Amino acid sequence: MQPIRSSILLRGLGELPGDPEITAVVTDSRAAAPGSLFVCIRGERADGHDFAERALAAGAAGIVAQHEVPGVEPGRRVLTADPLDAMIAMGANYRGQYHPLLVGVTGSVGKTTTKEFCHAVFSAFGKTLKTEGNQNNEIGMPNTLFRLDAETRYAVIEMGMQGLGEIEKLTRAARPDGAIITCIGRSHLEQLGTRENILRAKLEICDGLPDGAPLVVSGDDDYLPGAAIRPGLRKVLFAVDNEDADVRACEVDSRPEGTHFVIRDREHGELPAFIPAMGLHTVRDALSAYALATRLGLSPEKAAAALADYQTTGHRQHVVEHEGVTVIEDCYNANPDSMRAALLTLRDFPARGRRVAVLGDMFELGAIAGQAHAEVGMLAAACGVDLLVTVGEFARAAHRAALSEGVDARHCAGREEAVDLLTEYCRAGDVLLVKASHGMAFEKILEGFYTQNF
Repeated sequence: MQPIRSSILLRGLGELPGDPEITAVVTDSRAAAPGSLFVCIRGERADGHDFAERALAAGAAGIVAQHEVPGVEPGRRVLTADPLDAMIAMGANYRGQYHPLLVGVTGSVGKTTTKEFCHAVFSAFGKTLKTEGNQNNEIGMPNTLFRLDAETRYAVIEMGMQGLGEIEKLTRAARPDGAIITCIGRSHLEQLGTRENILRAKLEICDGLPDGAPLVVSGDDDYLPGAAIRPGLRKVLFAVDNEDADVRACEVDSRPEGTHFVIRDREHGELPAFIPAMGLHTVRDALSAYALATRLGLSPEKAAAALADYQTTGHRQHVVEHEGVTVIEDCYNANPDSMRAALLTLRDFPARGRRVAVLGDMFELGAIAGQAHAEVGMLAAACGVDLLVTVGEFARAAHRAALSEGVDARHCAGREEAVDLLTEYCRAGDVLLVKASHGMAFEKILEGFYTQNF
């Protein structure tokens, strides 16, 4: 964060006597230091108000709080109805000091992968800021905006949500010049109830776009092509299957080292492209980044070539070799759509040996949880999985469905049992997929498996 006067950062919220210069906004009192501003967030496990005095003792210039804090004099605090909204407002005030070309990314599946493709593309044209990890909420997005500086030419901001109205707040603060909606899936059904409501929530990203801005959406999605958007925006369709899309991938050739394809662009003709990743879902993510960059006026040739600079993050379809076994690490998150994409990738992955899938619970599916997990088991069978290993209560439905289709399916009581089973079963030449919602901590299965010798 570049130093900023508190009167600018706190505009619309309040003021601190003397208009001190703020050099950091923190929500963890352990990060408080001279020049910082501490925001008291009430979480599930701790209340930031309980640590306000500690932050001030460490040198914080002031605090933003929801209520009076004993021991904190009025001149050192700003009161607000909701500290999370205050974080967003400060992010907006700080963002107003800088003028990069900024783009927003949202969607049910593929947000982070798409963000990384956007970062690869825009970085080919200049210094580019991106959301780190999945810091896409009311705290993470403002923290990303606080990293802007005068040298930032481009910024890629990921926006997530748990309910209606949340993306609207984020996009109005970030004020993107263009945006991508990857797809409308079934994640967040527990909170929103229907895919129509999920569509409404994702379309809120339009509220921060200026007239004439491109809104890039999947032409292969069953909701987005026909979705009504605000007059004045330019809807741009990307697709693999939809022949009417503005930007389409053709002649797709996917191999373990990556995927070659041809971009067929109605505005710019045909361009060769390569991405160091497998799967049609990843091709779609790459296409969306290319489409957004080109509709914002960047060189199509340079944008297409820059897709090759994409790098995976975390455990998102990262391919590694262990003792001759090819492991597809894809356990950062999971929902029905990403599970389908991962299993199709496993199906198409060249293998000298057998195909093994270790699948766990998908969260936040509400009433469709049982059906969705059963569908995963059926799909595993259709994709020719030789061994399906499941962990988690919801995943039992996948186990039962796969068994009914004749798959060698085994349910494990925990991660340790799954590691023992994989160590005994896997051999050189096999391909292993590991995927579940992040809360299942399947990275521990990977860690355990990698310590074994066959």
